[in-house]
Amino acid sequence: MAAGGTVRRVDALFERYGEAHRNGTNKAIHWICVPAITWSLLGLLWSASPALACAFIAAAMVFYARLSVPLAVGMLGVTATMILPVVLLGARVLPVSIAVFVLAWIGQFVGHRIEGRKPSFLEDLRFLLVGPAWLLHFVYRRAGVRY
Repeated sequence: MAAGGTVRRVDALFERYGEAHRNGTNKAIHWICVPAITWSLLGLLWSASPALACAFIAAAMVFYARLSVPLAVGMLGVTATMILPVVLLGARVLPVSIAVFVLAWIGQFVGHRIEGRKPSFLEDLRFLLVGPAWLLHFVYRRAGVRY
């Protein structure tokens, strides 16, 4: 909540995203598949061009910073951690990223089938970026970090 009792944009997005993620099994699947999709997307972009991957990361960080600077800092840390294995895989990153991407999306759709709701990004593409931050906000809340 922001001053004056208004709902902050980040909290409104997390609430909307959370509406399609109430089932425990679907949530558990998301804890595995959302980071896997994020990692594989970074790997796919890196395979195409490290500059493209860096431009995507920069754009995502602007999006996160507009929502919450502490979340942007956390997402930058998560992203930096994910980039290391991308770089270390070298030429193998493309086939590994493709395999992880396909398997993780299968998992996501299984989770949403269990949930009985379609994935949020089908209504709003921003939710492709909101998903990883939504997971991070649970970590922040558990650790007592304000976002």
